[in-house]
Amino acid sequence: MDLKRLRYFVTVARLRSFTRAAEVLHMAQPPLSQRIQELEMELGVQLLDRDSRPISLTEAGQALYDQAVQVLQKTDAMLGTMRRFVSHERPCFTFGIVPANFHGDLAAIIRLYRQALPGTDVKLLELNSYEQVAALRDGRIDAGISRVPIEAEGVHRILLRQEPMVVALPEDHPLAAQEEVMTLDALKDHPFLLYLSPPRPSLADHILGQLQDRGITLSKMVEVNRYDTALLMIAAGCGLSIVPAGAQRVVTPGVTYRPLAEPITSPIVLCHRLGEASHELRALYFVLARFLVDRGHEPPLELMEGVTC
Repeated sequence: MDLKRLRYFVTVARLRSFTRAAEVLHMAQPPLSQRIQELEMELGVQLLDRDSRPISLTEAGQALYDQAVQVLQKTDAMLGTMRRFVSHERPCFTFGIVPANFHGDLAAIIRLYRQALPGTDVKLLELNSYEQVAALRDGRIDAGISRVPIEAEGVHRILLRQEPMVVALPEDHPLAAQEEVMTLDALKDHPFLLYLSPPRPSLADHILGQLQDRGITLSKMVEVNRYDTALLMIAAGCGLSIVPAGAQRVVTPGVTYRPLAEPITSPIVLCHRLGEASHELRALYFVLARFLVDRGHEPPLELMEGVTC
């Protein structure tokens, strides 16, 4: 089977459009359509329902797509390994991270990873949770650490842990003087900053959902596009917010933090390509499991199984 035609099919199937797929593949639409027809003739089965809008996969097409994604990923990984072997290029592992400064212990995790694999270069790309999915499929990153658990074809997710969240408020705010833990009810009548960065749902939607589950209705919500902007406005006295506890490790002048009486958490999610079993990924499993144990957290069983396989 021609891998190029297989790659064309996967692109069309993922984008559900010949036009968009042709643009991504930098080719004209007629020859792209012809390559897919040739693949269908080779297999003796229809793969796409061209009458639906957008284009949909037939049952056979879905079965082929699920297998083709893994075949192409393994092929790309093999070719990358061979290129590095021939050119004596050092292997590189690229992390996707959400673009906000509440990464907490991410620097420590990367340091441990570099110690575990001293011959491997490490790169970081700032990508939101949805962009990480696309980057994994395209091979631009090898793993992502995100805050929003997203179900996506060809992407495997592991919930590392639920991180507690805290209140971030101006250091001269009346509530900042309280020594006791803060109740959610005490926050509802103050301007509340939400970093509703697209795409949705976002971490802010996750926070709102947990507030609604507890019957808390915010009287004044102030929307901002970035987490950094929210912190700036908090420091300026414009309101308060709820942020992951790891945010406290990054000092922001004018902002203080208080624990919450009612537990609100934020998921920390590892994502990587489904079926990936590289040496570099297994090393990441080991590092993450060790990191969680050292800090008193029980690592997911899947991490431990991945370390021993």
